[in-house]
Amino acid sequence: MEHARPLLAEALGKHNDEEYGDFGNLARQTFAIIDWLPVWLTAPGFAVVGDFEDAAYCWRNQADRWPGDGLGIVLASGSGARGVRLGIPECRQRAAGSRVDRVGIGPGDEADVDFMESAVGLVWRALVLWCLLLLLLGLASLVGG
Repeated sequence: MEHARPLLAEALGKHNDEEYGDFGNLARQTFAIIDWLPVWLTAPGFAVVGDFEDAAYCWRNQADRWPGDGLGIVLASGSGARGVRLGIPECRQRAAGSRVDRVGIGPGDEADVDFMESAVGLVWRALVLWCLLLLLLGLASLVGG
């Protein structure tokens, strides 16, 4: 999932002090502000359309295990909503040259190919949920206005 980060945040996040200085810090902070609302809407959406108890548990107890501001929240709630454990080898090499595995998040077994279909279904259900809520909000504003 590390490759899913936006190009600007990835490029400027690696070179924050040496090459880009204050501009890198500004870009990282701006991305965190822009990313705040989608993260805090996606995670509860996953919990509502998936397994609510496991999603809330993982979100509350495991989101801080994954590096990144919002990535841990979305992955923890999504893995809890589907009942699967996520964790991938870290892409960065350590000084000694050995690979370090990230801590797994989520309940249940490791993710497999069948999990991808259920993950796509989870995203679609969350999207339908938010579209319905926006539709209801629009109807309420028409009726009340």
